[in-house]
Amino acid sequence: MVLPNAAVVDIGDDLGFDLERASKAIVHYGRVAEVGVSIIDTRGNILYSTETTSGISCKFCHQVRQLMDGEDGYCNKVHLYGGYQSERFGGKYIFFCPMGLVHWASPISTKGMVRGYLLCGPALMMEADDFLIEDLLRKNNIEEEYLEKLRDTLDNIPVIAPQKVTSLSELLFMVASHISDAEYLQYLEQMEFHNHQSHISQYIHMIKTMGGNDTNVSEYPFEKEKELLSCIAMGDKKGAQTILNKILGYIFFSSGGNFETIKARVLELIVLLSRAAMEGGADVEQIFGLNYKYLNTIHNFKTVEELTFWLSKIMIRFTDCVFNLKDIKHADVIYKAVNYINENYMKKITLEEVAAHVYLSPSYFSKVFKDNMNCNFNTYVNRVRVEKSKQLLLNENINLVDVSNLVGYEDQSYFSKVFKKIEGVTPGKYRVTRGKYKSKEVEQ
Repeated sequence: MVLPNAAVVDIGDDLGFDLERASKAIVHYGRVAEVGVSIIDTRGNILYSTETTSGISCKFCHQVRQLMDGEDGYCNKVHLYGGYQSERFGGKYIFFCPMGLVHWASPISTKGMVRGYLLCGPALMMEADDFLIEDLLRKNNIEEEYLEKLRDTLDNIPVIAPQKVTSLSELLFMVASHISDAEYLQYLEQMEFHNHQSHISQYIHMIKTMGGNDTNVSEYPFEKEKELLSCIAMGDKKGAQTILNKILGYIFFSSGGNFETIKARVLELIVLLSRAAMEGGADVEQIFGLNYKYLNTIHNFKTVEELTFWLSKIMIRFTDCVFNLKDIKHADVIYKAVNYINENYMKKITLEEVAAHVYLSPSYFSKVFKDNMNCNFNTYVNRVRVEKSKQLLLNENINLVDVSNLVGYEDQSYFSKVFKKIEGVTPGKYRVTRGKYKSKEVEQ
């Protein structure tokens, strides 16, 4: 069967899952959801998309990047971030890209390893307005002459309510689970397994026949660890695999084949691999999440061959994590925090509460928020509340005390103080002038 949109990268034959079967599944999902769906590999490359044959997964982002001469592969990194997070958060993750568009992702996994991701989006959770477009222009230093062109592109992006996005994320996870549950390409997996064992066996044989005494050759090769760290930090998977095979050869030879001893050394190597990935720029929280997952899986293996093949896969996974996704992560955090504030401004909300919502420590969240929003957390919350109160003040049937309470202030006098500091006029004066008093915002 030839599907409507062909894969846009050369994927080879060793994906680990049935791409045609997966493509059929997302075609049906996309028709029902009325939103674009893609299958991406563990590097962020598009394997198949219901929306494109050109490799451009988001026309709006591509248009903005063209206007600002940005990098072509930026969206790939954004989507890879969402995929990584979906692994960390139980198989599903809703996230915002730096353009403010929402996506959701789920991993495809076979034989205990992640092989790729299903990615859905982009979508908007509210109608696009001039404020959104103007904000994009400002952030990306784009001339106003492109305003209409961007608005036309945004009009083609589906608007999906937050509750429906959550439901679609759940359904995408079910589709990914359906794809992941089957047995895929067993022959190729077995061939890779046997090739891997052959390389290690060859190295053990070399050690045994290289001359010298067993004491010298069985000493642990710490210099090889340094080489391994360097290869992973540079993203050199081939070089890292060669060195890892040599280290495993030494471990097998010196342990006398004792499985528990080998397992203990493999645990040490996992820690080493994760440290190397973090030194190479991988996301710390992502690596810690993967470490927890892997350390809890090691006890499932009963043979040395299974254990070392699994370690080789982990090494590849950690090497793939060496990306600079910090800016993408921060954009996602800010959009989620701002969305949370806008939905809960009428309640008592704290920095600690919002930090927990975006899975960051309060101190780190505070720094990220200030760096990205050019104001501290409390200042932003006050701005949102004052902006909401201005709409209520135009309705004279609502007294000032109630206006104060409706926007999250328990003390009317404090509300008046904050309002005047931001608007340059008291709430009462603003009501009398029907909002025609010229606003003069003062930073606090």
